[in-house]
Amino acid sequence: MGRINLNALRVRQNVLAQKACGKISQTPCWVDVLSDIPPATALVRNLPQQHPVIQQRVKTLPGKSTPQTVIETRETPRHKKKKASRMFLPVEIRYEEDQLRKEFFRDHPWELARPRVVLESTGNDHARYDWSKMQQPGKRLDGESVVQRQLYLLNTVPDITKGQAYDIARREFYQLRLQEDVERRVAQEEARATGAYFGKDVTQVSMELENKEYDRWRVWAQKEAEQLSQRAAAYSGASLELKDDSDAGLLEGAEPELDAPAAEMAQPVTAGLRR
Repeated sequence: MGRINLNALRVRQNVLAQKACGKISQTPCWVDVLSDIPPATALVRNLPQQHPVIQQRVKTLPGKSTPQTVIETRETPRHKKKKASRMFLPVEIRYEEDQLRKEFFRDHPWELARPRVVLESTGNDHARYDWSKMQQPGKRLDGESVVQRQLYLLNTVPDITKGQAYDIARREFYQLRLQEDVERRVAQEEARATGAYFGKDVTQVSMELENKEYDRWRVWAQKEAEQLSQRAAAYSGASLELKDDSDAGLLEGAEPELDAPAAEMAQPVTAGLRR
C-alpha cells in the first residue's frame, strides 16, 4: 500500500530480458515502437485546465470620448467540494449564453414545453441570422431568440447592463408572441366562417374531465354515507336507508335522524366517529 507499480514502464526491459535468457523465441513487434515512443514517466497527474468565460462589451473608458470594444475574461468559480473520482475529468466548457439561457428559462419555464425544431440543413444556419432584430427568417420564435438577441445587445450597445438588455429582448419577444396569437385567432375565425370545424378546445376538454371526476366523487361519497349510516344503525338495531341520491345531509357527513331509544344507543358510536 502506497508503493508505485512500475511494471507498465518496464515492459520493454522485461521482454528483452526474457528474449536474452531464451524464455521467448521471438521478439514482439511492438518492442521497437516502445523504444521510439516510450511511455510517459510523469507519475504526478495535473488538474485539468480551467476554461474562463470570455465576454465582449462596448464601454466608454475613462479619458476616451468614443466607446470601445473590450474583451473581458471572467474566471469560472471553482467548486468547493469535488469527488476524488471526478477530480481529473475534463472541465466543462462554459459560454456566456449558458447563464443567459438559464435565467430566461427559469423565468419562463413553459417555453420549454413548446415543440422545437433542432434539425439544420447545413450545420451553419446560425451564420445567416442577423440578431439586430428579434424575428429571423426560417427560424421559429423561441427562447433561444431572446438569448441571442440579449447577447447581441450586450456586445454592441455601449454601456448597457445585462438587466437592460434582458428587458429589451423580453419586450420584443412578448410583442411578437402577442402578434402570433392575434394571427392565430384571426385565422381560426376565418376558417370557421368558411365551414371549418376544429373540434373541442382545451377548455371544453378540461371541463369534461372535471365533470367526470365530480361524478365519480359523488358516487364514492354516496357509498361512504351509506356505510356510515349502516354502521350507526347496526348498534341501534334500526334499519336506515337513504331517501334519494341527493341527500345533502349524508353527503356532507351529517348524522342520520334516529328515534329517542336508538339515538341514546348510537350516541357513543357517533361520538367516536366524530373524533
